[in-house]
Amino acid sequence: MTREVGELLLNWKTASNPTNLKLSGEHVFIDEISDKDHSEQLYESYKADKNGEIWDYMAVGPFANLIEFKEWVKSIQGKKDPYFFIIGDVKSQNAVGILSYMRIKPMEGCIEIGNISFSPKLKNTVAGTEAMYLTMNWAFENGYRRYEWKCNSLNKNSRKAAQRLGFSFEGLFRQATIVKGRNRDTAWFSVIDTEWKELKECYKTYLNKKNFCTNGIQKVSLSSLTKPILKQKDPSL
Repeated sequence: MTREVGELLLNWKTASNPTNLKLSGEHVFIDEISDKDHSEQLYESYKADKNGEIWDYMAVGPFANLIEFKEWVKSIQGKKDPYFFIIGDVKSQNAVGILSYMRIKPMEGCIEIGNISFSPKLKNTVAGTEAMYLTMNWAFENGYRRYEWKCNSLNKNSRKAAQRLGFSFEGLFRQATIVKGRNRDTAWFSVIDTEWKELKECYKTYLNKKNFCTNGIQKVSLSSLTKPILKQKDPSL
């Protein structure tokens, strides 16, 4: 009897490490985070979040003042994993959000997008979606087989966003960690390389200027485009 031991990846090549990341789109650009260049811009952008809800499910924040925030940015800049970068607004050239690649495993072709903190200027915008497209596209264009999204199971907005963006639900890791002294059950999602070609077309369709009326209202939602691609839906939604 033949034993199943998994597909042999004869043509597998190690993925690339993200370094000197610079990506650009119509609405946003991506660049490595810098205390000198970005701390004040980010802090001002985050100040619009009056009740500090951006930081509810993050391992850090909210920050009491600019000095405290700058110290945190200094502590993360230059790190290789997690590798932090800013999302900049093309029009204003100001930093309006933060993302990071993390759990970076080029030998296995696996990478996670995390530490997502969008300022109010970026939340629920086409620009925010474009940022997610640019970073996902980079990962698959540079040889990754698996692109992960993980979040606190209580973070319904993050879970909803993952599915809208085309990530399939994979399950719940109970008592996975402790954040700010509180238990965290972690919800897992992923996109794999064999899904990317079709998913990329969904993003192109959604982000096309023709998909928006003159008042900015979308004609076709991204979630309606990505829904058929999802291998498993999140039962909590």
